[in-house]
Amino acid sequence: MATSDGRPAIVFVPGFMQSGGAWAPVADLLPKRYPRLLLAHAAHTFEGRLAEIAAAGEGAVLAGYSLGGRLALHAALRDPGRYAGLVTIGSSAGIEAPGARTARAEADEKLASWMETQPIDAIVDIWERQPLFADQSDALVALQRPDRLTQDPRGLATLIRTAGQGALEPVWQRLHTLEVPLLAIAGDRDERYSQAAARMARAVPRGRAAKVESAGHAAHLQRPQAVAELLADFLDEHLGERPVGHLDA
Repeated sequence: MATSDGRPAIVFVPGFMQSGGAWAPVADLLPKRYPRLLLAHAAHTFEGRLAEIAAAGEGAVLAGYSLGGRLALHAALRDPGRYAGLVTIGSSAGIEAPGARTARAEADEKLASWMETQPIDAIVDIWERQPLFADQSDALVALQRPDRLTQDPRGLATLIRTAGQGALEPVWQRLHTLEVPLLAIAGDRDERYSQAAARMARAVPRGRAAKVESAGHAAHLQRPQAVAELLADFLDEHLGERPVGHLDA
């Protein structure tokens, strides 16, 4: 997806149990010269979601959060000439240790099997209590809940089984082949993913990492202005030479 003057759009890829609208706080703050698409997934498998990204993202910069970041990374590695750049938030290139990946796959299967038997409100209640989200305010959690409650339990279970961290092979050893520019973002309170972002940036030839102050795993929700500024700077640096015409803001 690109504008008539050749400028790629930014395609925002949502995380697990999110719709594309979760990216709206950041997308709405971007300069108008950068058109954007909040991707609405219909598929619940790894291959299905990569196909949706490919269909929406030709010529675009992909921006993905958590699971969405992993999907965007795999999409860029699979078809590197299709995209103009890559931005990840709270993402990594996978679990390397075979034992740890097996343990994660077993845990994910238990979670998926449980999800298939539960109503969505019970799933959301458990999901919101994860330690990963412990630093989110009650107001922010409540703001995300309506979106989460629209999710389909069976679809979520399928997505865990096909695109969970235990299901996917790590791609750390392939990052040096990624030719598009990468911006790997993490909240400064999200230590594990801050380390992963720094490592990804070092491995990608045109990679850069950035930390968002006073943010945890969901930096784009906790500090949307800061994330929008990082994204706008990244786009200006790598796409600023392209004509913007009447889209210039």
